[in-house]
Amino acid sequence: MSQTAVAIPAGGRASASLAEHDPRLQVADIPPNVLVHLTELAARRGASSAAWFAGLALSRQQINDPGVRVSYRQARTVIGRALQALDQPGLGLQVGRYETIGSFGLLGLAMMTSRNFGDAMRVGIENHRVSGSLLDVDFAVVDAQTVAVQAWPRFGETELLPFLCEELFSSSLAIARELVGPRLLPLRIELSYPAPAHAADYATVFQCEVRFGAQLNRILVDAQWLEHPLPGYNPLTSRQALALCQQQLGGHGEDEIVSSVERLLRSRLREHPRLTEVANTLHLSERSLRRKLAGSGRIFREIHDRVRAERALELLRAGQLSIAEIGSELGFSDPREFRRAFKRWTGMPPLHARRRVA
Repeated sequence: MSQTAVAIPAGGRASASLAEHDPRLQVADIPPNVLVHLTELAARRGASSAAWFAGLALSRQQINDPGVRVSYRQARTVIGRALQALDQPGLGLQVGRYETIGSFGLLGLAMMTSRNFGDAMRVGIENHRVSGSLLDVDFAVVDAQTVAVQAWPRFGETELLPFLCEELFSSSLAIARELVGPRLLPLRIELSYPAPAHAADYATVFQCEVRFGAQLNRILVDAQWLEHPLPGYNPLTSRQALALCQQQLGGHGEDEIVSSVERLLRSRLREHPRLTEVANTLHLSERSLRRKLAGSGRIFREIHDRVRAERALELLRAGQLSIAEIGSELGFSDPREFRRAFKRWTGMPPLHARRRVA
């Protein structure tokens, strides 16, 4: 793919997706769970959501079909229209906090019947796309006492990031408390975007310290909870539900290697990992990794550049680091080299991008 693959269209906002022309935006592979929750919320308020689907070859009725899948472009458009129509601060918090383990369907069953909370977290994170998540999610060990659920915009999407993080983290907390009880309280939640006008609502929902303008989007919990046994543990049911989840994900096998490479790169950007190092970590030869990526229509350099560009925009929006520090976070020892690379990726210098996303 050419160097312009991650460029922002002329006149576009840096806060918009870096991948406006990425063909993956139009692949209908996302369960419309979030859209269902939004339309149900509108119905409870006596508002019609029919207009949200105009021009999308999709209807309000169709998203209730469990076999229907939507594209990221369709989901993003509906959510954007819903936010505008409902005009309610903290809409993601309202949607997420009322979701239950049943909202996750088979994935919820697989989590509920896991041995302990740690296994349930692992199952949920590894299969998060089954639930219709519009963010990429990963698990991280922060230190000996702390673990975290981390999230990244899938296509560098920052305009919807507050809603998506609100929905993801509030629903994750609601489901975690359903599994282990109301005593579970996060240690802290960190968000890469500036504090919104309704920031006080976050403290009410999460009941913990909330840090805005952070480097990552993540919710941190005490690692001791990982061993908490679940009363619904049933190994046979858990395996059966998990197998069905895997079948639902089976249609996206070609992208599994791409997702693995993206996750690994995100976690090691400061180290500036090379193709050989990534292949070794994934237990593949360099040649095999190149062939697998080519089979998905991707090349390593394009993936690496996109991940770095998206991370750079997140950090620019957070506004906590200097340009040189952001470059260092992405593995650049020379700030000038980072500036040149960023301009190649996006068509503008970092300072220009910072003003646009501010």
